[in-house]
Amino acid sequence: MLGARSVALVGASPRPGSFGERMIIEARRSSARMHLVNPRYDSIDGIACAPSLNALDEPVDLVLLGVPDAALLDELKSAVAVGAGSAVIFGSAHGAALRQAVTVTAAEAGMAVCGAGCMGFVNNATGLRALGYLEPDPLPPGGVSLVTHSGSAFSTILRAGRGFGFRLAVSSGQELVTDTADYVDYIVEDPDTTVIALLLETPRSVGRLRAGLHRAAQRGIPVVILPVGHSPRGRAMVAAHSGALAGDAAGWQAFCADTGAIRVSDMAELTDTIELFEAGRRRRPGSHGIATVHDSGAERALCADIAHDLGVDFAELAAPTLAAVGELLDEGLAPGNPLDVWGTGADTHALFGGCLRAFVDDPGIAVTALAVDLVTEFDDDTAYADAVLDIAAGSDSPLAVLTSVPSAVDVSTAKRLRSNGIPVLEGTRSGIAALGHLACWPAPVSAEAPAIDGERAQRWASRLAQPGWDAPTAFALLADYSIPVTRSRTAHDVAGALAAAAAVGYPVALKTQGSEHKSDVGGVVLGIPDADSLGAAYLEMASRLGSGVNVDAMAPSGVEISLGVVRDANFGPLVVVAAGGTLVELLADRAVACAPVSREAAMALLRSLHTAPLLAGWRGAPPVDVDALADAIVGFSQLAIELGEHLDAAEANPVIASAAGVVAVDALVIPRAR
Repeated sequence: MLGARSVALVGASPRPGSFGERMIIEARRSSARMHLVNPRYDSIDGIACAPSLNALDEPVDLVLLGVPDAALLDELKSAVAVGAGSAVIFGSAHGAALRQAVTVTAAEAGMAVCGAGCMGFVNNATGLRALGYLEPDPLPPGGVSLVTHSGSAFSTILRAGRGFGFRLAVSSGQELVTDTADYVDYIVEDPDTTVIALLLETPRSVGRLRAGLHRAAQRGIPVVILPVGHSPRGRAMVAAHSGALAGDAAGWQAFCADTGAIRVSDMAELTDTIELFEAGRRRRPGSHGIATVHDSGAERALCADIAHDLGVDFAELAAPTLAAVGELLDEGLAPGNPLDVWGTGADTHALFGGCLRAFVDDPGIAVTALAVDLVTEFDDDTAYADAVLDIAAGSDSPLAVLTSVPSAVDVSTAKRLRSNGIPVLEGTRSGIAALGHLACWPAPVSAEAPAIDGERAQRWASRLAQPGWDAPTAFALLADYSIPVTRSRTAHDVAGALAAAAAVGYPVALKTQGSEHKSDVGGVVLGIPDADSLGAAYLEMASRLGSGVNVDAMAPSGVEISLGVVRDANFGPLVVVAAGGTLVELLADRAVACAPVSREAAMALLRSLHTAPLLAGWRGAPPVDVDALADAIVGFSQLAIELGEHLDAAEANPVIASAAGVVAVDALVIPRAR
């Protein structure tokens, strides 16, 4: 499809402004041989027009279907019959029945299909343009390969006028047959693609997409992903728009971390990040954090605020850098990062150039930006641009210009910078986010999957197919994956409760089996010291909540953490680490990851929690055994790998983490609904 040499335009038309005319205009710009198909015309603009695909004088590689839904399936079948290997479906193919018929027809024929509901594609590598809408001609060449589910975003990005060009641009639409994973498989084999950009509503073929993005990471190709539809309203809109299921924020977070992809939040951050990475400069090994040079104290403070909000770190300046900058600054200005340089404003070129030179020479700085508004100077002053270009010419360190108001940027100055390889980032928030992405790239990708214990996996898969998952059974599952658990027994009367307590040892905790949220209904009694107290507690609880209880050994006090595996509808089983206990939903302090999770990655998940300081010892409390906690996370990761297809959820909440180790004191397993 992407390398087609001959193309048929079904629905070609001479009518001005029609879809059929636009297909012809674009096909004339393309490298592929063009054939027109429409039974209403013998010729269009002097070009022969066949009544049907069967009447063409040669086989074609690609068929553009610019026809209404009523004719779509018949024309697609005709394309299959004449041996066309691929098609573009521009229309929306409304209705589940039509979409299913299109999918089956193409899949059975081994036909690649772009769409339905798409704008088409441009392959700058071959000169092929397969479009039903007029797009920039020529499309600026470069190293960016773009795949977007959104046709509007496709046209917007192609017209952005930024400092990057395209290798391939695909508006993939509903992806009824050929999906993003297929396009990524093609793109990663292209040696001239330097950045992959994806705007995705729905993650499809997640396993193949993950493998493709891992190959991109191995080959040093940055991947920038803008997922949309992760909010409840956004998911509903995606479903209404395309009939597909959008990924939620946690799933996307885990998926991007797993593959080393850069997740961005909006179109501004997407284009800024693409431009910065397409410039080609990469951070030096061992460098960390960004540095910015300003002509405004207020904008310096704004930059610091936004970086803090985004979690973007400023680099610590080396002593020689501080000394070099200090010698350049006017009296009253102190060297630092971010840096306000303006002072009296005398000799702008030398002052800003000298400070930029000191920053790009600092081996600890990952990326430097001149943060000025780049407005039109009515005295024709070009000192800012001159300074940046002079410094860039003598350094390969990442360097950019960061502006705050895109509409105020002087177009000619921005063009001059971009034509010389200097990115111009258009927005403080989006630009700082992009700088932060470059400062952290490449990110580590997930570890190799560990070996699977086939006997254990089969044993528990069989058990998960059976009913009767009480707490002791859930504890047994966790223990088999090296997750420490409390001693637990079930009981259904006073005698059973007393026998259970004798087995696990006093003091004990008594918990109802009748509610998932036990604490909410008074279904937990802790620290029961003896048989008399246990008997009384059991009778009171059973009278309200039923006879079934668990009797557990009490755990030592410590920090409550929630660990688990939850099935995401798009991304499969995710490992979840969260602040635990009865406030787990209220705190909403969690981190997620795709399995496998290495021990190092488990430590990173723990550090990412807002409540992480509790683990290090808070206000005199002893630090917990984070090594044991990380080992438990790795255990859940192994459980996800071996049993993820059989589970909707497996959770230990809380896991009590203390200096003595960790222990799960409550567990829940929900077998996968079939």
